[in-house]
Amino acid sequence: MNKSKNKYSLKNKLMIIILGTVLPFVCITIYLIFSLRNYSYAYDEIVSNMTIANSYNLNFKEEMDESLYKLVVGAVTFENISSDETLEDPYQVIEELREDFGVLMRITTDKESKSWLQRLLRNIDTLEDRVDDIKLNLEEGGHYDENIEMLDNNIYILTELIQDDIQYYIYYQTKSIENLKVQLNDQVQKFIVLWTALLLCLIVCILLLSSFIANGITRPIRELCGVTRQISAGDFSARAGVETRDEVAQLADSVNEMSKHLEVMVSQIKEDERKMRYAELRLLQEQINPHFLYNTLDTIIWLIEGNLSEQAVDMVVSLSDFFRLVLSHGKEFITIKDEELHIRSYLEIQQVRYHDILDYEISIEPALYPYRILKLTLQPLVENALYHGIKYKRAMGKITISGSMIQEGQEKKICLCVKDNGVGMEEEELKRLQKEITRPCQETESGFGLANVNERLRMNFGMAYGLTILSQKGMGTEVRVMIPAQRMEDSPEGDTYETSV
Repeated sequence: MNKSKNKYSLKNKLMIIILGTVLPFVCITIYLIFSLRNYSYAYDEIVSNMTIANSYNLNFKEEMDESLYKLVVGAVTFENISSDETLEDPYQVIEELREDFGVLMRITTDKESKSWLQRLLRNIDTLEDRVDDIKLNLEEGGHYDENIEMLDNNIYILTELIQDDIQYYIYYQTKSIENLKVQLNDQVQKFIVLWTALLLCLIVCILLLSSFIANGITRPIRELCGVTRQISAGDFSARAGVETRDEVAQLADSVNEMSKHLEVMVSQIKEDERKMRYAELRLLQEQINPHFLYNTLDTIIWLIEGNLSEQAVDMVVSLSDFFRLVLSHGKEFITIKDEELHIRSYLEIQQVRYHDILDYEISIEPALYPYRILKLTLQPLVENALYHGIKYKRAMGKITISGSMIQEGQEKKICLCVKDNGVGMEEEELKRLQKEITRPCQETESGFGLANVNERLRMNFGMAYGLTILSQKGMGTEVRVMIPAQRMEDSPEGDTYETSV
């Protein structure tokens, strides 16, 4: 069911709240940004001016007085003074001073600071005239006393006056910063008052508007939650009856449509699971090593040709029992008794071929026979023990299959063990195999058969069950299978216990 949209949709309601909340804040923020920017520009300008003035305030007088004194006493001349790293050319210093403070004169707006800059520039001009007089006397020669007197009565006084002018300029620039601070504090006070008043108004408006909108949203959502809980419990007939004309109503329509299709999907999933289980069984059957069948048939032929007909008949019977139990009428679970017969048939066949190196013993408690187990659980473990444990030993070896019931708290479990006294594994190889069997069998690089068994056990019984591998180099390997104790007649799959004949 499609509901026509109206102007009071959730999107529009939320936009009203957002605009009503954000717009006043944006206006206040813009006002604050411009105020702070103006203050920042003024402050940066004053600090920049003071930085320039301070660069001369620190060392101007000492450098100028020392350089002119060295010129008067003849330690240096105007022509070579620039080559002395400890002295400054008076004309160069005066020119830099005039240029920098001329720039400050153009950009300074404070009246008091500007008047001291004017005095400073006049004193710079006077200082340059006195330096010209000293230079002229030095060029003429014989004016030493006059130059010394000029230093004491003119140069030193002028440099001190210039330095005083710089200090007064810095002082009045500092006062300008104080004025800016007062202005900023005044703006902050106004901003606080305005912000407080606006905030109170916004809180009242937002509370009223939010309460109205929230009730219109949460009520139908609570109804939707109730419907989804019913659906999750398996009641696919539940329907949401939201009457609003907004996005929540559209969501309710989607939930109703979803519930209509869920039942069909669940039935499809069950059918897919059944097909998947069948495909898995077929895959396992196809994984039976064809070389085992070929070698067994070759052995039967060899027995017949050797007039060992009785042994050949026994081997054919064992092979027949082996494949009958592999098929098991397509059932996924069989009894532990049938699994034992299956392993016994397999070992009887292999013992004919490997009679010089293979011995085996099966000691599963008869009380376990009625309990169920996944078909083809033990056979891959026995095959692995034979081909990777006993054969590599190159001497008589033994495979032992045992089983017992164990009690863990209130739960009973069955532990089946396949143990060999073959070559065993190094600790590093054992750790690698233990890690491999925990991965999906399609991703394993080694131990595919063990990984396949472990994955099937965990898929059917849970992560608490599966394989455990123990091994020691030269001492053999033991693989333990842990499964829950479930009798065939109590099977959730509906399998029934069937005694093999």
